[in-house]
Amino acid sequence: MNDNALPNPFAADFTRREFLKSSSFGAAMTMLGGIPLMAEAQAPAAAPAAYDGPTVKCAVIGCNVWGREILNTLARLPKAEVIAVCDTYESETFQERAKEAAPKAQYYTDYKKVLENKDVQAVLIATPSHQHREIAVAALQAGKHVYCEAPLAHTVEDARAIAVAARDSVKSYFQAGLGLRSDPQRKFLLPFVRSGATGNNVKTRAQWHKKMSWRRASPNPERETALNWRLRKETSPGLLGEISIQQIDAMHWFLSKRPVSVTGFGSVQLWNDGRSVDDTVQATFQYEDGTCFNVEACLANSFDSDYEILYGSDAAVMMRGNKAWLFKEADAALLGWEVYARKDVFFQETGIALVADASKSGKQGKGDASGAGDPPIYFALNHFIENTQLIANAIEDYSATFDVKDTKALREYLASIQKSKLPAATWQDGYESTVCALKANEAVMKKGTIQFEKEWFEV
Repeated sequence: MNDNALPNPFAADFTRREFLKSSSFGAAMTMLGGIPLMAEAQAPAAAPAAYDGPTVKCAVIGCNVWGREILNTLARLPKAEVIAVCDTYESETFQERAKEAAPKAQYYTDYKKVLENKDVQAVLIATPSHQHREIAVAALQAGKHVYCEAPLAHTVEDARAIAVAARDSVKSYFQAGLGLRSDPQRKFLLPFVRSGATGNNVKTRAQWHKKMSWRRASPNPERETALNWRLRKETSPGLLGEISIQQIDAMHWFLSKRPVSVTGFGSVQLWNDGRSVDDTVQATFQYEDGTCFNVEACLANSFDSDYEILYGSDAAVMMRGNKAWLFKEADAALLGWEVYARKDVFFQETGIALVADASKSGKQGKGDASGAGDPPIYFALNHFIENTQLIANAIEDYSATFDVKDTKALREYLASIQKSKLPAATWQDGYESTVCALKANEAVMKKGTIQFEKEWFEV
């Protein structure tokens, strides 16, 4: 695709990454007096540098649109070596497309054969959500390191089974596919939000709007049915589970709290083609302190696109892709760093640029308002590879002196190196966010309210 052309939202290969690239209203935000919040400029990663050290030998299971995005991203990581790709679809054309990104990889149609390959160290799962449990649990039991896309599963029972397996697999590193946890922009904003810079939290909101059918076509009826698992309530966690879970996880991460209830509504507003999953949904999470978080998703209209907003008594913070803006209230006190931070004028309003180390005069102006950089999936996969190698090396070092069968001691040893790991979503993060997203989807289907039980979050 030409990077200068807008992607076609109706095309089968329209990806989350392309959607983010096509979403931009920076000019509108600055017109409203938005103060850009950004980490140090993140230039797009260059082609893999020369590297002759040890690699993590990977297998990608599930090679449709998102699976190929994972393959393309891994191809840019010097320490990642894809030696196997797996999908049940046996089309030669399909296999060729998968192997374009991993030309040296062996193609499998049975994931069990992949797990039998002793050379495979790490498995990345990008199959439909309802197939995650069987593959993830088997991979962990086979001693593989596992990256599992979010949601972890399409039912709480299956998600808990994956979480239990990940918790009990001491020698395996597990990472949930919640990419915003690894995004340097979000990591940069986290302490800013939690420091109370926005005042008392009032409410939060997130949305995802894109006019697209979500239906994929195939000349093979059986294949078409398999491709459209997201449109059937028996196999799909709906829009909230498949798309909004990233925003749900990000908001709960920033707020550092769990909901006590969720109320949902939904309907088919445009794509009345026999699907049993709503194309327009919204859910409201409520918390013990009385605050609410409203999240909505729509396939019937693209206006206003996607973003998250945290509303505080002193300021609001909007996050959109790899950009963010601060909107201060007129009566908000100075935060202190304004003295040194770069001042930008937006439509007769003075915006204060918040960049990494902006409180140091020598760092003034280093932020890049263009927001150029890599998508969250790049950082998530890079951190998965780096953390996998860290854990594998640590276990190898430990086994040289101690008994790895002593799981209690091994856990304590691995806990001691936690600070060396790059930020990423854990099995606990993945499980809790999956519970929240699935219960929100359940509330949408019921068109009612569900009270959360503390036991649902326990593993």
